[in-house]
Amino acid sequence: MRVMEFKMERPGKLEIGQSVIVNEGVLPSNYYYTIGVPEDPSLAMSANIPFTKRLLSKEGVVADIETTPRGSYVKAQFDEDEPED
Repeated sequence: MRVMEFKMERPGKLEIGQSVIVNEGVLPSNYYYTIGVPEDPSLAMSANIPFTKRLLSKEGVVADIETTPRGSYVKAQFDEDEPED
């Protein structure tokens, strides 16, 4: 099970246990991912991910939501192995 963290700018739009879809973006040397639901596909965004640690899943499940003074963060689980370092 792979777990990734995403920054959520609009708290309250996702709930623990909710299924999410994944959209992949490409930068010159990294990928980045947004997660959301079909009617709003960009609810939270990942940090930049190196090409060697690309996320292959197109769907996941919200595992945890944490609100801190710096913002709201979503941890989502995906049905694939954690990448090796």
